Amino acid sequence: MLLLNTACFVHMFRGPGVTVMIISWIVTFYTLWQMVEMHEMVPGKRFDRYHELGQHAFGEKLGLWIVVPQQLVVEVGVDIVYMVTGGKSLKKFHDLVCADCKKIRLTYFIMIFSSAHFVLSHLPNFNSISGVSLAAAVMSLSYSTIAWGASVDKGVQKDVQYGYKATTTAGTVFNFFSALGDVAFAYAGHNVVLEIQSTIPSTPEKPSKVPMWRGVIVAYVVVALCYFPVALIGYWMFGNKVDDNILITLEKPIWLIAMANMFVVVHVIGSYQIYAMPVFDMIETVLYKKLKFRPSWYVRFVSRNIYVGFTMFVAISFPFFGGLLGFFGGFAFAPTTYFLPCIMWLAIYKPRKFSLSWWTNWICIILGILLMIVAPIGALRQIILQAKDYDFYS
Repeated sequence: MLLLNTACFVHMFRGPGVTVMIISWIVTFYTLWQMVEMHEMVPGKRFDRYHELGQHAFGEKLGLWIVVPQQLVVEVGVDIVYMVTGGKSLKKFHDLVCADCKKIRLTYFIMIFSSAHFVLSHLPNFNSISGVSLAAAVMSLSYSTIAWGASVDKGVQKDVQYGYKATTTAGTVFNFFSALGDVAFAYAGHNVVLEIQSTIPSTPEKPSKVPMWRGVIVAYVVVALCYFPVALIGYWMFGNKVDDNILITLEKPIWLIAMANMFVVVHVIGSYQIYAMPVFDMIETVLYKKLKFRPSWYVRFVSRNIYVGFTMFVAISFPFFGGLLGFFGGFAFAPTTYFLPCIMWLAIYKPRKFSLSWWTNWICIILGILLMIVAPIGALRQIILQAKDYDFYS
């Protein structure tokens, strides 16, 4: 998952920004490898859901309560951010191609974007959205290339400033905290990696982790090729005046930036469905097994539409792209991406104390916990400041 967020660089300022981005890339690459390895660690058994792995590590009840709430916050949070992103990109496209047209509220564009999900959300499983997922991946690479390419073509702005946005020490610190969450948001694949791996055939001779690990490597190379140039070049060209989404900052050439924004729309349509599928699975499991609803198409139709409607309503109410990124990145992504896989690894494999594996996992755990504490604080402050001047449902 890639969003064109350059706030991390604006608020971290050069050296610290690069360092945090590289450390996050390495840590999440390592923890994703752990998830892939643990998928089939028990001979003859596959852990197809994050919570199943948690139950194996922590016990039936405790594992469920540790993993499921965090995973739900991640997946619902991602879908809310995608609603905001899709709506803003549609609005930007409209404003570019029809500059003389009457301005339309962001609220309506979010509703237009959500309309696609009232249809796509009724696809049955991950295999059925493979085409949408492929299109999303291609669009991600395409619009990020356009973003940094157009930035290079525009050149360094005359009045560019590379200092911090905030004018006070406290403001700078809080912005830095929020930016940490922005970086964490770029690495959300851990929450669906087991569901994706479960779709790959597996035998003792050819375990699923082999092709899955190849896919992970390719995905992380693509993330590096997309994420790093956008952040570095966007900050270099525009300094601290760049928007959270760099495509909002760029204006010309109009046809190219408009096309890039539509690429973003296609990307987040596919990505929304990837993160919604596990939520649908959880909702329907509760409805059928706990509440004793009879499995039927209309139960699924109603429950999935309610979920899409809920994420749309929250996105319309709080369309603060940068603040939401930082909050969910720290509060939800840090546990499931940065340190929960390490805790499960220590609980299951029990590496020798003070060995390389032991130290590596504990360093990741400490970094992840710090991220979970400080990022939401900075992001909440940012949301509060933005909300002061925001006309809700405008």
